[in-house]
Amino acid sequence: MFKPADLFDLSQTEHAALFEGCEYAWEALKKIKDYVKTNVRPALKNRCEGTAYIGEQVFIGVGTVVEDGAMIKGPAIIGRNCQIRHNAYLREDVIVGDNCVVGNSCELKNVFMFNHCQVPHFNYVGDSILGHKTHLGAGVKVSNIKLDRTNVTVEMDGKPFDTGLRKFGALLGDGSEIGCNAVLNPGSILGRGAIIYPNVNWRGILPANMIAKNKAGVEVVMKRPRET
Repeated sequence: MFKPADLFDLSQTEHAALFEGCEYAWEALKKIKDYVKTNVRPALKNRCEGTAYIGEQVFIGVGTVVEDGAMIKGPAIIGRNCQIRHNAYLREDVIVGDNCVVGNSCELKNVFMFNHCQVPHFNYVGDSILGHKTHLGAGVKVSNIKLDRTNVTVEMDGKPFDTGLRKFGALLGDGSEIGCNAVLNPGSILGRGAIIYPNVNWRGILPANMIAKNKAGVEVVMKRPRET
């Protein structure tokens, strides 16, 4: 499930060339910077609501709305009919597909989003690829660097495999859903249609159409009237 086509519908992006020559999907992460630099054709075809900062090396497609307070440093390529909401912060080397949402107080860095992705509320996403129709709940954080600063590994054939990347957040397969306030640790890989429940601290590989949820129970008690 590590090949690009295992995780992503490559017809759901105008930038499928990014994956050319990639045996493993995470290899595209180190190509984003040069790809954006080579292919960005600065032009602002969007509409602004209020005042936003948009850098010189930025392309934004027709129908996209950039709201007040957003900061798009660039280089960045943003597609058509997107919403870049209030106080969104798009740092360097970001590709956003068509019909995407980057929401209030969200931060993106070295990120590739396929069409119809939603990163809508208080999210941090670093060094990651989000497949077609992926969705992050409010407060989801995608951590992209290990605390000991060593290369990120993934489990392959029962053994740790060195990706060669010091910064690698997550690969989210098409249609995957991440619940509110979940944390994805470096090197997380989710198959198509996988679901992470709210507040889960996830590490590793979740196969397609599987669900990861906490086992902690919730106690339910009878509501009693207060004494006066």
